[in-house]
Amino acid sequence: MSLKLYTYAKCSTCRNAVKWLRERGIVFTEHAIRETAPSPAELRTMLAAYGGPSELRRIFNTSGMDYRAQGLAQKLPEMSVDEALALLGQNGNLVKRPFLIGEHEGRCVALVGFRQAEWAAQLSA
Repeated sequence: MSLKLYTYAKCSTCRNAVKWLRERGIVFTEHAIRETAPSPAELRTMLAAYGGPSELRRIFNTSGMDYRAQGLAQKLPEMSVDEALALLGQNGNLVKRPFLIGEHEGRCVALVGFRQAEWAAQLSA
């Protein structure tokens, strides 16, 4: 599986991630997160990479309008992992972005949000 990058075109952080990857010659396919949310398997992989079910909030776009409109700050602690992942899979606006997942140079990569030092550590040869 090659690298898949889920982005939102109007997101400056997503644009910075795309630019950073291209400057380093890292090959990826870009997917519009609002139209195509990450798969349930990808969401589970990302959740595991960030510490498991107790860290569920880390893969949600907590600053987004959809998150606030649905009152998820109050609802999320009471949701099961399956319910939360189903919600993310149905609405890409709820997924924290950029969302990078796949394989790079034989290593599994799972990164959400763009923190340059973290991305460099996982993607350096």
